[in-house]
Amino acid sequence: MEDERIVEPSLTSLDQSMDNNSLRPKWLSEYVGQEKIVEKLKIFIEAAKNRHEPLDHCLLNGPPGLGKTTLSYIIANEMGVNVKVTSGPAIERPGDLASILSNLNEDDVLFIDEIHRINRSVEEVLYPAMEDYALDIIIGKGPSARSIRLDLEKFTLIGATTRSGQLTSPLRDRFGVMLNLELYDIKSLTEIITRSASILNIGIERDGALEIARRSRGTPRIANRLLKRVRDYAEVRENGVITKKVAINGLNLLEIDKLGLDNLDRRIILTMIENFSGRPVGIDAIAASVGEERITIEDVYEPYLMQIGFLNRTSRGRIATKAAYDHFGIEYKEQESFL
Repeated sequence: MEDERIVEPSLTSLDQSMDNNSLRPKWLSEYVGQEKIVEKLKIFIEAAKNRHEPLDHCLLNGPPGLGKTTLSYIIANEMGVNVKVTSGPAIERPGDLASILSNLNEDDVLFIDEIHRINRSVEEVLYPAMEDYALDIIIGKGPSARSIRLDLEKFTLIGATTRSGQLTSPLRDRFGVMLNLELYDIKSLTEIITRSASILNIGIERDGALEIARRSRGTPRIANRLLKRVRDYAEVRENGVITKKVAINGLNLLEIDKLGLDNLDRRIILTMIENFSGRPVGIDAIAASVGEERITIEDVYEPYLMQIGFLNRTSRGRIATKAAYDHFGIEYKEQESFL
């Protein structure tokens, strides 16, 4: 088993030593980036509070590490209610969901991460809970079975997903607020890194924060993780302050290049260029060549490689672009393009 990637956007054991709760913003006024989403939420939350109603059910869609869980806590804080956190795979049976829902207080927030992975039998129970704040429970078996309806306190369901296309239409249609989180720009990531450094008492210069931001793949979780690792380098090899030079040296030691690519990213692109001569290549062939699962490449590696313009998906397979050739200093020939 390989070591966990430091640029892995999902939550890993690398994050367990980090005081995630202390780095999470608590209020919308503290939240950096996603300005359009923040503005919408301010309006929706204020309107719900003025009407003394729970906020409409919310669906948060976007790549991992962008702050979907953080937003759920912020919404609960802004509404002045409690939040219960769970995930789709953790709710195995309808009874599990019934137990969670029946223990919610009025206007509480229920956050379900990876809601696209929720069991279909559980999803059926969720429909009346979301629409009517009620649970339909079957008691008994066979001819003697009967259905009873259990009333619930009004609540707000916040679902988070990285694959909104896998949600069923009936479930998606029951969300009143749908928000798409996008990858962060360099300016926002620099602000996040500076804020985190202040909380963690890390000495950092603006140029140092900017260099870390450039290599953070548009993801705050990765930015905070890189910040801690560069801090370690600064404390052991330098004077403890993260300057631009210290950031570059620390990130180079971690083998994170100027675009945020790590060894696995580079291996995928170089395999496509060198092993397959730049021809269109199927995802299964790539997976076999680099020794990774197909779904891992599709979900973890490809999105960022496509975002920076290094990889294209075509009907004939994956193709490395001219930008990828240029980045690795490999001559690009027009006849190698099979678009």
